[in-house]
Amino acid sequence: MNYEFILVEPQAKPGVAVVRLNRPRELNALNRKLMEELVAALQMLDANAEVRAIVLTGNERAFAAGADIKEMTGNGAVDMLKLDQFARWEAIRRVKKPVVAAVSGFALGGGCELAMLCDTIVASESAQFGQPEIKIGVIPGAGGTQRLTRAIGKAKAMELILTGRLLTAREAQTYGLVAIVAPVELYLDEALRLAVEIAAMPPLAVQLAKESVLQAYESHLQEGLLNERKNFYLLFATEDQKEGMQAFAEKRAPNWQGK
Repeated sequence: MNYEFILVEPQAKPGVAVVRLNRPRELNALNRKLMEELVAALQMLDANAEVRAIVLTGNERAFAAGADIKEMTGNGAVDMLKLDQFARWEAIRRVKKPVVAAVSGFALGGGCELAMLCDTIVASESAQFGQPEIKIGVIPGAGGTQRLTRAIGKAKAMELILTGRLLTAREAQTYGLVAIVAPVELYLDEALRLAVEIAAMPPLAVQLAKESVLQAYESHLQEGLLNERKNFYLLFATEDQKEGMQAFAEKRAPNWQGK
């Protein structure tokens, strides 16, 4: 497909696709067209059996500096309701394959929310995270109040959301928002390395592990435990489980088939 605001590399590494936000002059601000293209690309890659992990990135200056405010200026509450812009975010949340955010520079507002919508975050030392919507008279609307609170705790999330203050990459790592921090020149390589490592694992187990972790993140403990147990039992119906345990017993590398 031809995209206007994203770049897609379906086989950047074995089993790994890269999707790059590509509105550099606007610091990758998330307008409606970009989000439509992003959903289409992620759904296409999710359906591609050769893709086992996805890296979502921007450029060194900005992952995404936020939503495109120009598209919202002048809208009323009913206008925003009819636009139903958050349906696209729900579509991204439903992607089954693991998505690694590779973040450098600004990840603000919708950009921070998009990074948090991914399954883990690798950040460059220049990355800055925040939900500064309060400074323009609104609040986060694409999950920022919920996911940031779950990631870093109520007290810190409250401070950031009520003041609009930003977190550095190292602060974000300390508070548990970011998994890995790397030098600017290496952050994308580090994200690709992680994605390649994930892509080498049995695909069905990866999918159900992701589902189970998200269940823990988004629900109560007992509900999450029941879902985890169901997925654990389900994997015993797969060929990869038989191969993995047989390979372990035979002291050899497993050959994953995704079956």
